[in-house]
Amino acid sequence: MKCIGLLGGMSWESSLLYYKIINEETNRILGSQNNAKSVMTTVNFEEIEQLQSTGRWDEATDILLYHCKLLEEAKVDFIVLCTNTMHKLLPNIMPHIKTPFLHIAKATAIKIKEEKVTSVLLLGTKFTMQEDFYKHILQEEGIDVCIPNESDMETVHSIIYNELCLGKIDTISKQRYLDIITNFLDIEGVILGCTEIGLLISQEDLDIKVFDTTQIHAKKAVELALS
Repeated sequence: MKCIGLLGGMSWESSLLYYKIINEETNRILGSQNNAKSVMTTVNFEEIEQLQSTGRWDEATDILLYHCKLLEEAKVDFIVLCTNTMHKLLPNIMPHIKTPFLHIAKATAIKIKEEKVTSVLLLGTKFTMQEDFYKHILQEEGIDVCIPNESDMETVHSIIYNELCLGKIDTISKQRYLDIITNFLDIEGVILGCTEIGLLISQEDLDIKVFDTTQIHAKKAVELALS
């Protein structure tokens, strides 16, 4: 069994889900008293959020790089960055780290193709929705990616930071998300492209395919660890 390096804290709510899913999935596969071998290091999301909101991505890169080096020193076999948005920084981090990363968008693209879905709505932070660092990985796999309009994008982003990252689950916010999704009539699926959105939306809420990136990424980590 390989040792999984988890870089969490963005937010701790989703990091908790990663740890739970990874260990439950490992035990489901191996049974008995088995759980995953892992090392987790976490950042303080208050610091990261402030750097995000002020565009100080170089400073955020330095923080994540420091924590990646801690995981490398702990001799993990690969690193799981427990967040979608901060994969934006991987091109600047990877040249300084020898340990491989399990990329969340690549894992998600594999799952979408397995389900034979070709058109999706991407929900996440405004950074994930607006910028190309995430979308282009999906598009390279032939997946058509839609994003909400500016107003709906702001709604999605605000609910993530002001509610979900704080563990607040609001039924009104859930309905606002569902309304945004159902406005897109021609999509075959929706990507919950922020690791907290799965706290609010699940497959049982929709008739189209729901791709929960936290679930996908965590389970792919177990698959890799047991390979």
